[in-house]
Amino acid sequence: MRIAMISFHTCPLASEEGKESGGMNVYVFELAKQLSKQGHTVDMYTRAQAESNKEIIEINPNLRLIHLKAGKMGAIPKKQLISHIPEFIRNYLAFTKNNSLEYDVLHCHYYLSGLIGLQLKTLNDKPVPIIMTFHTLALMKNLVARDEFEKEEVARIDAEFELTQKVDAIIAPSENEKEYLKYLYNTPEHKIHIVPPGVNTSLFKPMDKQIAKKKINAPSESKILLFVGRIEPLKGLDMLMYALKVLKTKDPNLQVCLWIVGGDISQKPHLWSRQLILLKNLMHLLHISMMVKFVGQQSQTVLPYYYNAAEMVIMPSHYESFGIVTLEAMACGIPVITTNVAGVSNLIDVKHTSLITTVNNPLLLASQIKYLLTNDKDHKLMSEDLYKKAQEYKWELIGEKIIKIYEDSIEVRQ
Repeated sequence: MRIAMISFHTCPLASEEGKESGGMNVYVFELAKQLSKQGHTVDMYTRAQAESNKEIIEINPNLRLIHLKAGKMGAIPKKQLISHIPEFIRNYLAFTKNNSLEYDVLHCHYYLSGLIGLQLKTLNDKPVPIIMTFHTLALMKNLVARDEFEKEEVARIDAEFELTQKVDAIIAPSENEKEYLKYLYNTPEHKIHIVPPGVNTSLFKPMDKQIAKKKINAPSESKILLFVGRIEPLKGLDMLMYALKVLKTKDPNLQVCLWIVGGDISQKPHLWSRQLILLKNLMHLLHISMMVKFVGQQSQTVLPYYYNAAEMVIMPSHYESFGIVTLEAMACGIPVITTNVAGVSNLIDVKHTSLITTVNNPLLLASQIKYLLTNDKDHKLMSEDLYKKAQEYKWELIGEKIIKIYEDSIEVRQ
């Protein structure tokens, strides 16, 4: 099968290069790699963001990344990218024509890529099935937005409504996301297929904790609580800091620290992003600055050391379509406390309900953290159970499910 993947606004290789990225980058690249290993030919298309970007990057004989020009070089706010879609489409059509390329299926990631897919569908002489993975939904993001600045525009919501009606199939990462698509977007149920993200178990695996700590320059006696992800309000990092304050006040002798992986901290602190500065100010306000360390964005190859050095990973999100970080931590045998709004919470067995917390409840989260820190037997059992569970989500297995959706969509169209 020849597959085109469109990741318009963000480069699938960003996480490999240690650039600011999220679960979507990892998802697209790992899925593409897996499908190419299964013998399929995969081209990933993304917007060129620097003059130094090579037009074509050969990753393996069946997989390549193609940079197409669309707008000025450098980062462009996502809300402004929609105006550059026509240029991207023109360059996509020119590239495929010049290289005599035809695809069996087009898999679009995020709504902007979906809009590109819909237009290509109308322009192609031989329309191909459009498969959609939203990764996040605007209506859900608006539900948890703290102010107007964070809210998604009506144009995005309208686009998502249009996509749910016009694409051939939608891949939802969890039962929660399927329900949102069905009831909030009036999506025909037959179009929605639940397939969670996978995890690279050859990269994310258990290792000796002291070796991991040495690799990331963490003190050997440290008890690390770890957060990994984008630095944005819906991730709930402020609630995690409140919980840390509660822990410190209730038990001053509890030796614990919070390491935050994510965000660009390469510049001086006063030049950090708005959200990073807010968190830094909150840290000082709560008098927990000695307990918190910002370590910035880390590449995929380095992340396993952070997971294995930690006592637990905490994902206090207000909304999370899935939460690939959770799977990565589980594969390393590290317990994860996650909110019940995250799609991944469905994977955690009922006997481990102590790992499920609620949004904006720092008292509950603090008690859950302390329980894991002070109950070695349960901590060990949870680690073992979660590790076994993660093995069910190897990319090899997920890739097979995705291919089945592609095949079914092609069959229906024929």
